[in-house]
Amino acid sequence: MRENAFSPLSSSSTCERVSNGWVTPGMNRAHTGTLNADGLTRRAVDKWNLLSFLSLPPPNSNLIVSFSSSNRRKMEAVTAMKPLIKVAAISGSLRKGSFNTGLLRAAMELTKESVPGMQIEHIDISPLPLINTDLESNGTYPPVVEAFRQKILEADSILFASPEYNFSVSAPLKNAIDWASRSPNVWADKPAAIISTGGGFGGGRSQYHLRQIGVFLDLHFINKPEFTLNAFQPPQKFDAEGNLVDEVARERLKQVIVSLQAFTLRLQGK
Repeated sequence: MRENAFSPLSSSSTCERVSNGWVTPGMNRAHTGTLNADGLTRRAVDKWNLLSFLSLPPPNSNLIVSFSSSNRRKMEAVTAMKPLIKVAAISGSLRKGSFNTGLLRAAMELTKESVPGMQIEHIDISPLPLINTDLESNGTYPPVVEAFRQKILEADSILFASPEYNFSVSAPLKNAIDWASRSPNVWADKPAAIISTGGGFGGGRSQYHLRQIGVFLDLHFINKPEFTLNAFQPPQKFDAEGNLVDEVARERLKQVIVSLQAFTLRLQGK
């Protein structure tokens, strides 16, 4: 006799059926549970018995493989349809072997490998002169400043790699922020994310100050995930050239990029 699993049964009843449908007495079961006060009971089964209940093919079926492959292709097609997001990446450290600049290189690699729809460009801030309004003339700025401002203006979102100097942001980064905030403020209404590395807290305090600065600039920072990294704790985080080699850290960095992508699309209404 075959019983429907959700038919009213006595509390001692079980739902047994041959292997092409429900469960035979010898099959693996996780537990037996009461569904409600009306006495509806069923025997919870392992995942492959559950697939049988749903009338899906068994785990060794070629159909499952085809289904998975088809889904993967569909996901790739959907991903390919995402609009391209241009990200301006700025490192607050000018040191040649900077670990923070190394984070940006890793972010660029990750977008090419596994985050389609994102294009990250590292914007070098070292040529910028110290902020000085005497360098402004009739609403224009020195050519190197104009070029920098245009890069920010054209970007869809911003990725800051912010080292921590004296519990705050670095002087080069603050200088770049100030130049781009001159009228008209080209930071306004852009999504942004912050990543940091260094000793101790891994640059975290600089992030809090940068978020505070962002309030005036009308920048919109993602809140999670946060990314700080102690560069000197084992296992090795960076190689001799300042490249991020720790796979756990690279995966964490990828999640920041994915979050920034989703947040950017959300603010753009896409």
